[in-house]
Amino acid sequence: MKIAFMGIRGVPASYSGFETFAEGLSTRLVSKGHDVTVYNRSTHVRYKEPLYKGVKLVRLPTIPTKHLDTIAHTFLSALHGVFQGYDLVYICGVGNSLPSFILRIAGTKVVLNVDGADWERKKWGGFARWFLRLSERMATIFPDLVLADSVAVQRYYRDHYNKESTFIPYGTELDQRSPGDTTILGKYGLEPDGYILYVGRLVPENNAHQLIKAYKSITTDKKLVIVGDAPYADAYKTELKALSGDDQRVLFTGYVFGDDYKCLMRNTYIYVLASEVGGTHPVLIEALAAGNAVIVNDIPASVEVIADAGIAYDGTIGEPALAKKLALLLGDKELLASLRKKAQDRIRASYLWDKVTDDYIKLFESLIHPA
Repeated sequence: MKIAFMGIRGVPASYSGFETFAEGLSTRLVSKGHDVTVYNRSTHVRYKEPLYKGVKLVRLPTIPTKHLDTIAHTFLSALHGVFQGYDLVYICGVGNSLPSFILRIAGTKVVLNVDGADWERKKWGGFARWFLRLSERMATIFPDLVLADSVAVQRYYRDHYNKESTFIPYGTELDQRSPGDTTILGKYGLEPDGYILYVGRLVPENNAHQLIKAYKSITTDKKLVIVGDAPYADAYKTELKALSGDDQRVLFTGYVFGDDYKCLMRNTYIYVLASEVGGTHPVLIEALAAGNAVIVNDIPASVEVIADAGIAYDGTIGEPALAKKLALLLGDKELLASLRKKAQDRIRASYLWDKVTDDYIKLFESLIHPA
């Protein structure tokens, strides 16, 4: 099959969950003999080679502003893609539902991964929220198929739009809790099991501020490592630094990828996902795959992922509820060990890349060559 991915910043992954997912799936599709192209934004991805692990890369410009960056690049990608003879285009993000219409009228099959209710993100103003709500409705009309990365998202579209979608989760590979190359630990003065880890974009709805406040309200010798960054969020990042104050235990690393990211994930004592918006977060699956004890905000998609292999806190209460869960895990080594074991069992049951990739191949083939 000849397949293209659009709607992301690009690969190699260097931003968020959609990019991590697209890299993981596209490279595995290539390994199984398919012709795969990923559309990269020239303003975001520094990698300039035409191929990445067998995946063809198309670099196109965009309008690098908060509101136009994604939609402008996806429109341009769709116009380019019309002439490439793709069997199917996989578009990430509900805000890109309108450009999917261009490909549909050209006869190309389109799968749209809608993720969660993107309009709920605090970074958006009134017009952007309106457009994203409209995009949800267009997502039920324009693409050939709506793809949900969680049962919670599937339920949302059924309840709000009477639209059935297809559920396929994100994938990952099992990892081992082992020190490995600990260069990055030395860089930040960290020890294995000596820190609590947050990984995510530094935007308000991901609630790094909740975690910092909760952490500072408890007594622990563990450090707090905040991994991530975000464009167009300077005010919020300044707020986070102010919250940490002169507490040398709170460390901001910026973006971390590759082996350094894996090292931080393998060696953390607890991983915390505080996000209040979205579908399945790939980083949560990766945290479980590394055998971590995890604490999540109790939004449906995250609770769905952890099942009994993690702890959820009441996100409507916020940092006091999170602080209690942190204190619980920090003080109960038996519970910690139990959750670490259950974490990898959870991944084996539902989230391994081999099964996820096979499910996608079957789905794509059914769309391209219906019985």
